[in-house]
Amino acid sequence: MTQKNLLKAERVAFILDELEKRYPNPPIPLDHNDPYTLLVAVLLSAQCTDERVNKVTPKLWQLADNPFDMAMQTVEDIQVIIRPCGLSPQKSKAIKVLSEMLVANHNGQVPQDMAILETLPGVGHKTAGVVMAQAFGVPSFPVDTHIHRLAQRWGLTNGKNVAQTEKDLKRLFPKERWNDLHLQIIYYGREFCTARGCHGLVCPICTTCYPNRKHPKVIKKP
Repeated sequence: MTQKNLLKAERVAFILDELEKRYPNPPIPLDHNDPYTLLVAVLLSAQCTDERVNKVTPKLWQLADNPFDMAMQTVEDIQVIIRPCGLSPQKSKAIKVLSEMLVANHNGQVPQDMAILETLPGVGHKTAGVVMAQAFGVPSFPVDTHIHRLAQRWGLTNGKNVAQTEKDLKRLFPKERWNDLHLQIIYYGREFCTARGCHGLVCPICTTCYPNRKHPKVIKKP
């Protein structure tokens, strides 16, 4: 007997349950000590693996682990340390300048405000969302390329862009689950629904939501 593809409400309920079973207490993947070190770590993670960032940041924290000390460092000294993370010229300058801005404008504190965070160099909407969620516990749903890809495979968004995907996910899932879901989807994607390992045809969530899917899901890139 042919199984039916799940309706959207059924997919949402199944995904919530499946992710909670697999990752009931998802840890924050980037090592950090406070909102400032999380902000810098997330900035460094752009186009870089969390694993590599976690190898680099201990040495960076030895140089400076707060905006007051970081603002006193040269861009060159910062860049030498963070080079393995890629894009080091841009990232090192952003780290120094945002540290100077935090000292000058916010008494050295990371502001608990999405709009203000987005004005800092090197801090886009996704990075600001991660800091709001993981440093301050404010409900947020940062969407990176992994989440954008999985949301399309699971039929939760039309995939026009990451901004639309974020809106769709926030509409579908309860607000109190957003922060954990962001991490749970990332962990699930890494383990089961990788960019080249599933294509919407292999992992438990894809095959449960779409048992009749015969061809790889074409993903609209952000």
